[in-house]
Amino acid sequence: MRQNLFATLGCISLFLLTGCGYNQLQGLDEEVKAAWSEVQNQYQRRADLVPNLVSVVKGAAQFEKETLTQVVEARSKATAVQLDAKALSNPEAFRRFEQAQRDLSGALSRLLVVVERYPDLKANQNFRDLQAQLEGTENRIAVARKRYIEKVAEYNKGVRFFPTNLTARFLLGLEVRETFSADEKLAKPPEVKF
Repeated sequence: MRQNLFATLGCISLFLLTGCGYNQLQGLDEEVKAAWSEVQNQYQRRADLVPNLVSVVKGAAQFEKETLTQVVEARSKATAVQLDAKALSNPEAFRRFEQAQRDLSGALSRLLVVVERYPDLKANQNFRDLQAQLEGTENRIAVARKRYIEKVAEYNKGVRFFPTNLTARFLLGLEVRETFSADEKLAKPPEVKF
């Protein structure tokens, strides 16, 4: 009798777990983590380009030191603020990360605007190559962010909609994840002119 009760409870538990979105939520969680990894990968690619860009600019022109210093400092701050997938539900940590990336975007934009005053630098092949790589990277960042936003929207629906919200909250302890804000400066890549 007791053995039948445990078997029945086991079957009911298994049915409830499969019917309450457990696997779906696990899959959505993994998709958000993968999308976030791609965002970080693209930000790292941009951060890796900055020292080369600064080096070419320094070597090709008697450049405004303040602008270069701002770029180097912004890069340093952007790479220092790390946000792993486990902290994506922390609004304050997400905002710090987003602000550091926004600051680097702004510094790069100012650098590229100032470069317009240096025709010799604009003609430098290394600089043009780095500009093209930076522009491509900014586009990749935009695509990665878009994919991340889409995955977070799917995940957040699973965490908030009934009945999966019960599984998310009480069984898995999942919370709504943060997403990027609609900041125009951040959403728009720096303008690169030749």
